[in-house]
Amino acid sequence: MRVSPAASWTLERNDRRLRFAAGESVAVLHESGPFRVTPHRQPAWKIVLPLGGTVAIRFGDGRGLESDGGVIVPPQVSHTCEVSSEYVALTVDSWALAAGSTPSRIEADAARRMRSAALPRSDDEVDVEAVRAELYRVAPRSTVKDERVVRALRAIAADHDASIASIAQDLTLSAPRLRALVRGQVPVPLARLRLWARLNAAVAGLPASSVAAVAAATGFADQAHLTRTARGLIGRTFSEFGPPSAPPRPARRRAS
Repeated sequence: MRVSPAASWTLERNDRRLRFAAGESVAVLHESGPFRVTPHRQPAWKIVLPLGGTVAIRFGDGRGLESDGGVIVPPQVSHTCEVSSEYVALTVDSWALAAGSTPSRIEADAARRMRSAALPRSDDEVDVEAVRAELYRVAPRSTVKDERVVRALRAIAADHDASIASIAQDLTLSAPRLRALVRGQVPVPLARLRLWARLNAAVAGLPASSVAAVAAATGFADQAHLTRTARGLIGRTFSEFGPPSAPPRPARRRAS
């Protein structure tokens, strides 16, 4: 889950803690206990790194993939995911990597380096830049060659309320032409990327407001619409994060 500009928050509930941090193209979720997400198709790269346990990915055709180091799942692959321990999960924009189309295990040393970068420092901050640097050591960067596509992707990331028609107009393109250009270079349809941007914004606002208020502020019809979207894209709902047992730390924003 990614938001822009960079943001971070911490939620605590009973004996469980969730830390979230995001920057350009990359987001980090650190959860202090095991968790399982239901079948979903995430329009972004996902990397799951268990801390002391295993991660198991299951696909719709019955195949599976398990690792005690980590796994990487490409965008738009329908799957469930279960981690038996504390873990770190990274999400990366669909156009940021060129790592193939097949889910795979991550080599042990690379997984260890990414875990180290993704865990909070002594000041309780996550160094998203360090996470990105380790990520690009594992998977090559993808290059979107058409500047119009780059500008469209940046516009959606910067303003989840922007319509595809208005973005296309700014680029002196028709909406169908822009969709076709993006389809040729990015593995996720433009409309789905826009929905993903809205969900990113909702995740960033989670600690500061109720789920209903977050849904209204990020362009969802209502809380039920946000819940359906979250279940379909990330396999969990906002209610599963749970209300904090103490007042949440406010989101911290800093320049990307």
